[in-house]
Amino acid sequence: MSVSDQPLRRTALHDRHVGLGAKMVGFGGWEMALSYPGGTVSEHRQCRSDAAVFDVSHLGTVRVEGSGAFSALQSTFTNDLTKIAPGRAQYTHLLDAFDGSVTDDIIVWWHSAEVFDVMPNASNTDRVVSALTGFLDTTAVDVTTSRAVVAIQGPRARDCLTTVAPVAGEVGRFHVAPFVFGGVECIAAGTGYTGEDGVECSVPNSVADAFWEALLDAGIGPAGLGARDTLRLEAALPLHGHELGPGITSLQAGLGWVVSWSKGEFRGRAALRREFEAGVPRRLVGLAMAGRQPAREGASLHRVGSAAVLGTVTSGNFSPTLDHAIALALISNEAPFEIGEPVELDVRGRLLPARVVSLPFVAKHRS
Repeated sequence: MSVSDQPLRRTALHDRHVGLGAKMVGFGGWEMALSYPGGTVSEHRQCRSDAAVFDVSHLGTVRVEGSGAFSALQSTFTNDLTKIAPGRAQYTHLLDAFDGSVTDDIIVWWHSAEVFDVMPNASNTDRVVSALTGFLDTTAVDVTTSRAVVAIQGPRARDCLTTVAPVAGEVGRFHVAPFVFGGVECIAAGTGYTGEDGVECSVPNSVADAFWEALLDAGIGPAGLGARDTLRLEAALPLHGHELGPGITSLQAGLGWVVSWSKGEFRGRAALRREFEAGVPRRLVGLAMAGRQPAREGASLHRVGSAAVLGTVTSGNFSPTLDHAIALALISNEAPFEIGEPVELDVRGRLLPARVVSLPFVAKHRS
Protein backbone atom coordinates (compact mmCIF):
# COMPACT_ATOMS: atom_id res chain seq x y z
CA MET A 1 0.00 0.00 0.00
CA SER A 2 1.44 3.40 -0.98
CA VAL A 3 1.51 6.31 1.45
CA SER A 4 -1.31 8.01 -0.48
CA ASP A 5 -3.46 4.87 -0.13
CA GLN A 6 -3.07 4.66 3.63
CA PRO A 7 -5.90 6.00 5.81
CA LEU A 8 -5.33 9.42 7.32
CA ARG A 9 -4.14 9.41 10.90
CA ARG A 10 -6.09 11.37 13.50
CA THR A 11 -4.78 13.42 16.40
CA ALA A 12 -6.04 12.89 19.95
CA LEU A 13 -8.08 16.10 19.52
CA HIS A 14 -9.84 15.07 16.30
CA ASP A 15 -13.32 14.76 17.87
CA ARG A 16 -12.94 18.17 19.51
CA HIS A 17 -12.34 19.79 16.11
CA VAL A 18 -15.30 18.01 14.54
CA GLY A 19 -17.48 19.09 17.45
CA LEU A 20 -16.47 22.71 16.82
CA GLY A 21 -17.53 22.43 13.18
CA ALA A 22 -13.99 22.46 11.76
CA LYS A 23 -13.37 21.79 8.08
CA MET A 24 -11.09 18.74 8.12
CA VAL A 25 -8.49 18.09 5.41
CA GLY A 26 -5.62 15.71 4.77
CA PHE A 27 -2.17 17.12 5.49
CA GLY A 28 1.09 15.16 5.74
CA GLY A 29 -0.84 11.92 6.23
CA TRP A 30 -3.07 13.33 8.98
CA GLU A 31 -6.66 14.57 9.06
CA MET A 32 -6.35 18.11 10.36
CA ALA A 33 -8.52 21.14 11.04
CA LEU A 34 -8.14 23.63 8.19
CA SER A 35 -10.49 26.22 9.65
CA TYR A 36 -13.48 26.66 11.94
CA PRO A 37 -16.85 28.22 11.05
CA GLY A 38 -15.58 31.78 11.58
CA GLY A 39 -13.06 31.33 8.78
CA THR A 40 -9.30 31.59 8.28
CA VAL A 41 -9.13 35.39 8.17
CA SER A 42 -10.91 35.69 11.51
CA GLU A 43 -8.62 33.07 13.08
CA HIS A 44 -5.57 34.85 11.67
CA ARG A 45 -6.63 38.18 13.16
CA GLN A 46 -7.46 36.51 16.48
CA CYS A 47 -3.85 35.33 16.69
CA ARG A 48 -2.40 38.72 15.71
CA SER A 49 -4.53 40.70 18.17
CA ASP A 50 -5.34 38.30 21.03
CA ALA A 51 -4.62 34.57 21.40
CA ALA A 52 -5.25 31.48 19.30
CA VAL A 53 -4.61 27.79 19.81
CA PHE A 54 -3.59 25.37 17.06
CA ASP A 55 -3.53 21.58 17.16
CA VAL A 56 -0.12 20.73 15.67
CA SER A 57 -0.04 17.11 16.82
CA HIS A 58 0.73 16.03 13.25
CA LEU A 59 4.29 17.25 13.80
CA GLY A 60 6.55 14.41 14.81
CA THR A 61 8.27 13.75 18.11
CA VAL A 62 11.34 11.52 18.11
CA ARG A 63 12.66 10.85 21.61
CA VAL A 64 16.47 10.57 21.43
CA GLU A 65 18.16 9.25 24.56
CA GLY A 66 21.43 7.81 25.78
CA SER A 67 25.02 8.77 26.45
CA GLY A 68 25.61 9.13 22.71
CA ALA A 69 22.53 11.27 22.02
CA PHE A 70 24.34 14.61 22.01
CA SER A 71 27.00 13.37 19.59
CA ALA A 72 24.36 11.79 17.35
CA LEU A 73 22.49 15.08 17.00
CA GLN A 74 25.68 17.08 16.50
CA SER A 75 26.82 14.87 13.64
CA THR A 76 23.37 14.70 12.03
CA PHE A 77 21.96 18.25 12.11
CA THR A 78 23.40 21.60 10.97
CA ASN A 79 23.17 23.73 14.10
CA ASP A 80 25.51 23.53 17.08
CA LEU A 81 24.05 22.29 20.36
CA THR A 82 26.98 23.74 22.31
CA LYS A 83 25.29 27.13 21.76
CA ILE A 84 22.51 26.04 24.12
CA ALA A 85 22.08 23.73 27.13
CA PRO A 86 19.48 21.45 28.75
CA GLY A 87 16.24 23.31 29.21
CA ARG A 88 16.56 25.06 25.84
CA ALA A 89 15.26 24.56 22.29
CA GLN A 90 17.06 25.02 18.98
CA TYR A 91 16.04 25.33 15.33
CA THR A 92 18.14 23.17 13.00
CA HIS A 93 18.18 21.42 9.60
CA LEU A 94 18.64 17.85 8.41
CA LEU A 95 20.40 17.91 5.03
CA ASP A 96 20.49 15.50 2.13
CA ALA A 97 23.85 13.78 2.35
CA PHE A 98 24.57 14.14 -1.37
CA ASP A 99 23.40 17.58 -2.51
CA GLY A 100 23.06 19.46 0.80
CA SER A 101 19.41 20.40 0.24
CA VAL A 102 17.10 20.50 3.26
CA THR A 103 15.51 17.13 3.99
CA ASP A 104 13.68 18.71 6.93
CA ASP A 105 13.73 21.67 9.28
CA ILE A 106 13.42 20.72 12.90
CA ILE A 107 13.09 22.01 16.44
CA VAL A 108 15.11 20.18 19.11
CA TRP A 109 13.83 20.30 22.70
CA TRP A 110 16.74 19.49 25.05
CA HIS A 111 15.29 18.14 28.29
CA SER A 112 18.27 16.82 30.25
CA ALA A 113 21.88 15.84 29.56
CA GLU A 114 20.97 12.67 27.65
CA VAL A 115 17.31 13.25 26.66
CA PHE A 116 16.11 15.20 23.60
CA ASP A 117 12.86 15.51 21.67
CA VAL A 118 13.45 16.05 17.96
CA MET A 119 10.40 17.63 16.31
CA PRO A 120 10.27 17.04 12.52
CA ASN A 121 7.59 17.96 10.02
CA ALA A 122 4.61 15.65 9.65
CA SER A 123 5.79 13.59 6.68
CA ASN A 124 9.45 13.40 7.66
CA THR A 125 9.42 11.56 10.98
CA ASP A 126 10.57 8.26 9.48
CA ARG A 127 13.45 10.01 7.69
CA VAL A 128 14.60 11.58 10.94
CA VAL A 129 14.41 8.27 12.82
CA SER A 130 16.44 6.65 10.03
CA ALA A 131 19.07 9.41 10.13
CA LEU A 132 19.49 8.97 13.90
CA THR A 133 19.52 5.16 13.91
CA GLY A 134 22.79 3.31 14.31
CA PHE A 135 24.65 5.67 16.62
CA LEU A 136 26.30 4.00 19.61
CA ASP A 137 24.63 4.34 23.01
CA THR A 138 21.65 6.15 21.45
CA THR A 139 18.00 5.30 20.89
CA ALA A 140 15.66 7.22 18.58
CA VAL A 141 12.00 6.31 19.06
CA ASP A 142 8.94 7.81 17.35
CA VAL A 143 6.55 8.78 20.18
CA THR A 144 4.29 10.99 18.06
CA THR A 145 1.09 9.04 18.71
CA SER A 146 1.49 9.13 22.51
CA ARG A 147 0.84 12.87 22.87
CA ALA A 148 -0.90 15.93 21.51
CA VAL A 149 0.96 19.15 20.73
CA VAL A 150 -0.90 22.46 20.86
CA ALA A 151 0.50 25.87 20.00
CA ILE A 152 -0.86 28.84 21.96
CA GLN A 153 0.12 31.97 20.06
CA GLY A 154 -0.60 35.70 20.13
CA PRO A 155 0.00 38.82 22.26
CA ARG A 156 -2.27 37.47 25.04
CA ALA A 157 -1.21 33.83 24.68
CA ARG A 158 0.94 33.69 27.79
CA ASP A 159 -1.55 35.55 29.97
CA CYS A 160 -4.31 33.15 28.98
CA LEU A 161 -2.14 30.05 29.26
CA THR A 162 -0.97 31.06 32.73
CA THR A 163 -4.52 30.68 34.03
CA VAL A 164 -4.47 27.05 32.85
CA ALA A 165 -0.85 26.06 33.51
CA PRO A 166 1.22 28.78 35.23
CA VAL A 167 4.62 27.17 34.62
CA ALA A 168 3.86 26.70 30.93
CA GLY A 169 2.81 30.33 30.57
CA GLU A 170 6.09 31.53 32.02
CA VAL A 171 8.52 29.42 29.98
CA GLY A 172 11.05 31.64 28.23
CA ARG A 173 11.44 32.02 24.50
CA PHE A 174 13.24 28.94 23.14
CA HIS A 175 13.32 27.48 26.64
CA VAL A 176 11.80 24.11 27.60
CA ALA A 177 10.19 23.23 30.93
CA PRO A 178 8.09 20.42 32.39
CA PHE A 179 4.72 21.29 33.90
CA VAL A 180 1.85 19.33 35.43
CA PHE A 181 -1.74 19.36 34.17
CA GLY A 182 -4.42 17.05 35.52
CA GLY A 183 -1.81 15.27 37.63
CA VAL A 184 0.20 14.33 34.50
CA GLU A 185 3.62 15.66 33.48
CA CYS A 186 3.62 17.67 30.27
CA ILE A 187 6.24 19.76 28.44
CA ALA A 188 6.15 23.42 27.40
CA ALA A 189 8.49 25.16 24.95
CA GLY A 190 8.65 28.86 24.12
CA THR A 191 8.42 28.19 20.39
CA GLY A 192 5.90 28.71 17.60
CA TYR A 193 5.32 29.33 13.92
CA THR A 194 3.25 32.50 13.65
CA GLY A 195 5.59 35.44 14.23
CA GLU A 196 3.78 36.09 17.52
CA ASP A 197 4.98 35.26 21.00
CA GLY A 198 3.67 31.98 22.36
CA VAL A 199 4.18 28.51 23.75
CA GLU A 200 3.90 24.99 22.37
CA CYS A 201 2.73 22.33 24.83
CA SER A 202 3.18 18.58 24.49
CA VAL A 203 0.59 16.80 26.61
CA PRO A 204 -0.05 13.05 26.94
CA ASN A 205 -3.17 11.84 25.15
CA SER A 206 -4.84 11.05 28.47
CA VAL A 207 -5.23 14.76 29.29
CA ALA A 208 -5.28 16.24 25.78
CA ASP A 209 -9.05 16.79 25.63
CA ALA A 210 -9.15 18.40 29.07
CA PHE A 211 -6.19 20.66 28.27
CA TRP A 212 -7.75 21.81 24.98
CA GLU A 213 -11.07 22.57 26.68
CA ALA A 214 -9.31 24.48 29.45
CA LEU A 215 -7.56 26.64 26.87
CA LEU A 216 -10.83 27.44 25.12
CA ASP A 217 -12.45 28.21 28.49
CA ALA A 218 -9.57 30.64 29.14
CA GLY A 219 -10.68 32.65 26.11
CA ILE A 220 -8.23 31.32 23.53
CA GLY A 221 -9.83 30.90 20.12
CA PRO A 222 -9.22 27.76 18.04
CA ALA A 223 -7.38 28.22 14.73
CA GLY A 224 -6.60 25.82 11.91
CA LEU A 225 -3.86 25.14 9.40
CA GLY A 226 -5.19 27.82 7.05
CA ALA A 227 -4.44 30.59 9.54
CA ARG A 228 -1.19 28.95 10.55
CA ASP A 229 -0.05 29.21 6.92
CA THR A 230 -1.03 32.85 6.41
CA LEU A 231 0.57 33.80 9.74
CA ARG A 232 3.87 32.07 8.97
CA LEU A 233 3.91 33.61 5.48
CA GLU A 234 3.48 37.14 6.86
CA ALA A 235 6.37 36.40 9.22
CA ALA A 236 8.42 34.99 6.27
CA LEU A 237 8.90 31.68 8.05
CA PRO A 238 9.80 28.82 5.67
CA LEU A 239 7.48 25.91 4.97
CA HIS A 240 9.05 22.58 4.10
CA GLY A 241 8.13 21.62 0.57
CA HIS A 242 8.00 25.29 -0.44
CA GLU A 243 10.94 27.40 0.82
CA LEU A 244 12.87 24.32 1.93
CA GLY A 245 13.07 20.84 0.43
CA PRO A 246 14.62 18.91 -2.46
CA GLY A 247 17.00 21.15 -4.39
CA ILE A 248 16.70 24.03 -1.89
CA THR A 249 19.53 24.55 0.59
CA SER A 250 19.67 26.44 3.88
CA LEU A 251 21.81 29.07 2.15
CA GLN A 252 19.36 29.64 -0.70
CA ALA A 253 16.55 30.08 1.84
CA GLY A 254 18.52 32.77 3.67
CA LEU A 255 18.99 30.54 6.71
CA GLY A 256 22.76 30.30 6.77
CA TRP A 257 22.68 31.20 10.47
CA VAL A 258 21.34 27.70 11.21
CA VAL A 259 24.55 26.13 9.81
CA SER A 260 27.59 25.81 12.06
CA TRP A 261 30.75 25.42 9.98
CA SER A 262 32.97 25.33 13.08
CA LYS A 263 31.49 22.38 14.99
CA GLY A 264 32.90 19.62 12.76
CA GLU A 265 31.30 17.19 10.36
CA PHE A 266 27.55 16.82 9.95
CA ARG A 267 25.39 15.17 7.35
CA GLY A 268 25.48 17.07 4.04
CA ARG A 269 28.25 19.45 5.16
CA ALA A 270 30.60 18.78 2.23
CA ALA A 271 27.90 19.38 -0.38
CA LEU A 272 26.67 22.55 1.30
CA ARG A 273 30.23 23.82 1.66
CA ARG A 274 30.76 23.37 -2.09
CA GLU A 275 27.75 25.58 -2.76
CA PHE A 276 28.96 28.17 -0.25
CA GLU A 277 32.40 28.36 -1.89
CA ALA A 278 31.08 28.36 -5.46
CA GLY A 279 28.47 31.01 -4.71
CA VAL A 280 24.84 30.47 -3.81
CA PRO A 281 22.89 30.45 -7.10
CA ARG A 282 19.61 31.90 -5.84
CA ARG A 283 18.02 33.58 -2.86
CA LEU A 284 14.63 34.07 -1.23
CA VAL A 285 12.86 37.43 -1.60
CA GLY A 286 9.54 38.92 -0.59
CA LEU A 287 6.96 40.23 -3.06
CA ALA A 288 4.00 42.51 -2.40
CA MET A 289 1.09 42.66 -4.85
CA ALA A 290 -1.30 45.54 -5.30
CA GLY A 291 -4.48 43.48 -5.22
CA ARG A 292 -5.91 40.57 -3.29
CA GLN A 293 -5.29 37.85 -5.91
CA PRO A 294 -2.25 35.82 -4.82
CA ALA A 295 0.43 34.26 -6.98
CA ARG A 296 0.60 30.63 -5.96
CA GLU A 297 3.59 28.29 -5.85
CA GLY A 298 5.21 27.86 -9.25
CA ALA A 299 4.31 31.24 -10.74
CA SER A 300 7.27 32.67 -12.66
CA LEU A 301 8.87 36.05 -11.91
CA HIS A 302 9.98 38.49 -14.62
CA ARG A 303 11.32 41.98 -14.97
CA VAL A 304 8.64 44.31 -16.27
CA GLY A 305 8.25 43.78 -20.01
CA SER A 306 10.66 40.83 -20.18
CA ALA A 307 9.86 37.20 -20.95
CA ALA A 308 13.00 35.92 -19.22
CA VAL A 309 12.20 33.86 -16.12
CA LEU A 310 14.31 35.11 -13.22
CA GLY A 311 12.62 33.34 -10.34
CA THR A 312 9.76 31.21 -9.10
CA VAL A 313 7.16 31.78 -6.38
CA THR A 314 7.46 29.29 -3.52
CA SER A 315 4.46 30.47 -1.44
CA GLY A 316 1.76 33.05 -1.98
CA ASN A 317 -1.46 34.05 -0.27
CA PHE A 318 -3.68 36.93 0.75
CA SER A 319 -2.36 38.76 3.81
CA PRO A 320 -5.19 39.53 6.28
CA THR A 321 -2.94 41.98 8.13
CA LEU A 322 -1.80 43.96 5.08
CA ASP A 323 -5.04 43.49 3.09
CA HIS A 324 -3.23 42.54 -0.12
CA ALA A 325 -1.51 39.50 -1.58
CA ILE A 326 2.08 38.61 -0.71
CA ALA A 327 4.53 35.95 -1.88
CA LEU A 328 7.95 34.46 -1.32
CA ALA A 329 10.07 33.61 -4.35
CA LEU A 330 13.46 32.10 -5.11
CA ILE A 331 15.27 34.33 -7.60
CA SER A 332 18.59 34.00 -9.42
CA ASN A 333 21.53 35.75 -7.80
CA GLU A 334 22.64 36.67 -11.31
CA ALA A 335 19.65 39.02 -11.48
CA PRO A 336 19.90 41.41 -8.54
CA PHE A 337 16.76 43.27 -7.51
CA GLU A 338 16.47 46.37 -5.38
CA ILE A 339 13.90 46.74 -2.60
CA GLY A 340 10.88 48.46 -4.11
CA GLU A 341 11.68 47.39 -7.67
CA PRO A 342 8.62 46.48 -9.75
CA VAL A 343 8.35 42.99 -11.22
CA GLU A 344 5.70 40.87 -12.93
CA LEU A 345 4.36 37.46 -11.97
CA ASP A 346 2.90 35.09 -14.52
CA VAL A 347 -0.24 33.65 -12.91
CA ARG A 348 -1.85 31.19 -15.33
CA GLY A 349 -0.85 33.32 -18.31
CA ARG A 350 -1.90 36.60 -16.73
CA LEU A 351 0.82 39.06 -15.73
CA LEU A 352 0.23 40.56 -12.28
CA PRO A 353 2.30 43.50 -10.99
CA ALA A 354 4.32 43.15 -7.80
CA ARG A 355 7.30 44.76 -6.12
CA VAL A 356 10.24 43.44 -4.15
CA VAL A 357 9.91 44.16 -0.41
CA SER A 358 11.91 43.59 2.77
CA LEU A 359 11.19 40.57 4.94
CA PRO A 360 9.33 39.82 7.10
CA PHE A 361 6.15 41.24 5.63
CA VAL A 362 4.75 41.76 9.13
CA ALA A 363 7.10 42.47 12.04
CA LYS A 364 7.51 39.61 14.49
CA HIS A 365 6.05 40.30 17.93
CA ARG A 366 8.01 38.29 20.46
CA SER A 367 8.91 38.78 24.10
